[in-house]
Amino acid sequence: MVTLQLMSYSEIEGLSSLGKIRKLLDAARDETVVLLQGRLKPEEETELIKVTMEKINKEFKGIELAVVKPGKTHETGFAKLRSNIINTVLGDRQGFTLIGPANVVKAIKKNPDRIQLMMNKAKKRR
Repeated sequence: MVTLQLMSYSEIEGLSSLGKIRKLLDAARDETVVLLQGRLKPEEETELIKVTMEKINKEFKGIELAVVKPGKTHETGFAKLRSNIINTVLGDRQGFTLIGPANVVKAIKKNPDRIQLMMNKAKKRR
């Protein structure tokens, strides 16, 4: 059975970068698709991919990752300044990150208006 877990950023914000990576990777290894409020830092995303590549074996095929950022192209003046201040103070919590096990997630398609998660059919367990 595949589980979808909605995770608030506050659930990982107190963790070290390695702690965040472990928590997200452990969820993927348990066939859980995580929808994380906010985004990891770019270096954390890079490290997540690196650690994932080291863990790939017959049982664990890796992860699929998508980051959705709110459209900021139309922000100007005060709105852009406010957004930058909020991100500096609170961390980058705008948008969300979708992480799932590669054997479950067939594809993730995103465009400015939506994200689509296509999953493989669940295999019957005996």
